[in-house]
Amino acid sequence: MNEFISIDGSHGSGGGQILRVALALSALTLKPVEVSNVRAKRTNPGLRPQHLAAAESVSKLASARATGLHVGSRRVSFNPTRISSGSMRFDIGTAGSTTLVLQALIPPMCFASGTVETNLIGGTNNPLAPPVEFLQWVLQPALAKMGCRLEVDLLRRGFYPVGKGELRARCYPIVKLKPVQITEFGRLEEITGLVYSSRLPGHIPRRIAASAKEHLAKSRLPDAAIEIEEMQPGDARCSQSPGCGISLVAHLTSGAVLSGDSLGRPGKTSEAVGREAAQRLLEQLRTQKPVDSHLGDQLVVYMAPADGTSRIEVTKLTAHTLTSIHVAEQITGARFSVVGEEGTPGLISCQGVGLKNTSLQT
Repeated sequence: MNEFISIDGSHGSGGGQILRVALALSALTLKPVEVSNVRAKRTNPGLRPQHLAAAESVSKLASARATGLHVGSRRVSFNPTRISSGSMRFDIGTAGSTTLVLQALIPPMCFASGTVETNLIGGTNNPLAPPVEFLQWVLQPALAKMGCRLEVDLLRRGFYPVGKGELRARCYPIVKLKPVQITEFGRLEEITGLVYSSRLPGHIPRRIAASAKEHLAKSRLPDAAIEIEEMQPGDARCSQSPGCGISLVAHLTSGAVLSGDSLGRPGKTSEAVGREAAQRLLEQLRTQKPVDSHLGDQLVVYMAPADGTSRIEVTKLTAHTLTSIHVAEQITGARFSVVGEEGTPGLISCQGVGLKNTSLQT
């Protein structure tokens, strides 16, 4: 019987990401883990509903024996047995981020015994979490380079405070992950984007789009092609709470993409929402590096089990990225090399362990 690998949840960024990475890699490798000091560096430490949903959903997918799965828990033990296939549905019960739950679910979904389809109910566009568009436009293409066949569909938007949005993720199993090489920037080809709003006057999304376009134009960038999705009650994908936001993507000739997004909130002007997203995109473009800073920390979980050496150049080495690397090395035994300092652009290399999906091997 394998011994539990001890993971200190207070390490580095000290947030929920440590738990998500640990659960994902534990399920992939079938190595049991115990995470202590869960979210120790947050003002409300311990599991929140969103983190509980991640733990419960990965437990079901990996047929795991788990303890400590309750709101407020600061210690979780997780002992997976096999990654099954089929359909699952989970309701976070709050406006907690469905995309963060998927961060824990997608890696083991790749190594399931068959196709996995998961419906998640909660928030789809949250502060301090990647919007659903990030998964569709940035993460999904990067994972495709590694052989991962992932589909993410938005069924209904969900904003704070009610949530009740719904995502559907479908993943087709693979035998192994290919290493990824994203080091070439190339040049900017085009900028596209989407402004979304629900239960708000039509002038709000139009002003957000205009503000983003104006801010990008000041830096002499190509005119951004920004679509507007304005929904009202009666539209199938309209959220139950009013909300709005914008997601921008810069497409590079190398095939890489960079992103910038912003979410509306009471008291924040439409112009500020558009300007903030544009500024975030510009900050990444100025580095001349091809891997989005948020994508960098998410790819770590896939680089570790990949079969070969991966190399990515990120626009910024974040605390989340460095924390993910620490946890990935502990669980998988993969070896990472990082050139650069936190808060600056950097090069991440990883010699993956070549994990194979034995349920698909002939």
